[in-house]
Amino acid sequence: MTKLSRADIEILEALEVSLWRAETRFDVEYQERVFAPDFFEFGRSGRIYSRSDTIRAESKDIKARLPLQNFRVHPLDDRNVLVTYLSEVQYAVLEKANRSSLWSRTDNGWHLRFHQATAVE
Repeated sequence: MTKLSRADIEILEALEVSLWRAETRFDVEYQERVFAPDFFEFGRSGRIYSRSDTIRAESKDIKARLPLQNFRVHPLDDRNVLVTYLSEVQYAVLEKANRSSLWSRTDNGWHLRFHQATAVE
């Protein structure tokens, strides 16, 4: 297994952070480049979101705590990694979730294939 470079880790963290910033999270062209064709998500609510659901989500303000807490990259093989972190987002109440994302390295950069959020009390 190839060891990830510091640059790869920084890119992956920047990609995850971009999904918490409204200017990139709701930019359809950007999302089309980042999300793999087979992307799907298990949301914090338990709902399953398709790639289309995610890319076409209504734009809104995102009040997430940055930098991401406990950000870690776990290599799975030479082309795939699991990223984990804790999110804190202020809605009507502060919502915390353990998050995991499966990223795949392609000839065109990193693409997000799967994301899951699990609520934390």
